[in-house]
Amino acid sequence: MIGKLTGKIDSVSGAQLVLDVHGVGYVVMCSARTLREIGRVGESAMLRIDTHVREDAINLYGFIDALEQDWFRLLTTVQGVGAKVALALLGAISTERLAQAIAAQDKTLLTQADGVGPKLALRLVTELKDKVPASVDLAFVGASDSGRLQPPSSLASDALSALLNLGYRRAEAYATVTTLLQQNPDTRLDALIRLSLARLSQSDGGEARASIA
Repeated sequence: MIGKLTGKIDSVSGAQLVLDVHGVGYVVMCSARTLREIGRVGESAMLRIDTHVREDAINLYGFIDALEQDWFRLLTTVQGVGAKVALALLGAISTERLAQAIAAQDKTLLTQADGVGPKLALRLVTELKDKVPASVDLAFVGASDSGRLQPPSSLASDALSALLNLGYRRAEAYATVTTLLQQNPDTRLDALIRLSLARLSQSDGGEARASIA
């Protein structure tokens, strides 16, 4: 079983590269992100490797860092997500934004990757909402009018931290804070926490009765 390869980049074609290790060329499938960052042909490179053995083939999947490898393994635990789709997700969306999208239940962002439709995106956010790698910082990232993620907000991070300390699950707290800050971007921290608690405590999922002071 191969866990890591270090050598020179011999060639890059499509979603794969050939890494020359002491005269042996290893064909490695990689995400678009890894191919962008690994270097140019002729340069030295190191890839973390997952080896998939099948009856008819041995496939090598390469990652530029441990976090990308962890995400690849996590994504492929979801039914309908094979290695190709996992690499497409990691190439289209950074690991940080991927974690934030899952925590916020943002299915639309996931459909930016080839092979991910609305049904698979829903399955991804549902099955992975409590499984994002612990090393990922889930500081709040709000959505602009275009739906794209924006820079972190310390206000939202503080509110999220308070809700987590009170025992609420990260995905639920994250989605609640996200929604409330989109509706009330100028709110204060105490008001944001109060309204978040009111919304989270509702069993019927309706609108919170509290109002932001």
